[in-house]
Amino acid sequence: MNTDKKRYYISVSHQLIQDVPNDSAEYEVLMTETEVSKLRDLLEDLTKEDEYAFKRTFVPYKSADHDDAADEYNDRLIAVYAYLHEIGDEKTRRTIEDMNILGKMQHTDYHDEGYEGSPLNK
Repeated sequence: MNTDKKRYYISVSHQLIQDVPNDSAEYEVLMTETEVSKLRDLLEDLTKEDEYAFKRTFVPYKSADHDDAADEYNDRLIAVYAYLHEIGDEKTRRTIEDMNILGKMQHTDYHDEGYEGSPLNK
């Protein structure tokens, strides 16, 4: 075991990194201070994109599933999960893989039946 790593409890949905377990923690990860700093940066980027995407929800006639703000938020969310997958233990990696979120968020259904003729509104 690497002695410079410390156990952290991560909640992506609440965007928290804590060193004590709680009910909102979705993942348990061993990280160095450098890894904690990188994860904090990723979560901060996610928060900024979430705020921007929220502001965009009030724009009339703007399709949320074809909005750059939603795309940017998805990209940031993918980055958080990809990093947790990279640094996580087997259980964390398996949980993220079982969610099937990494591939799903990268491959949208825009070309499926029902989207033809729809304006992209970008």
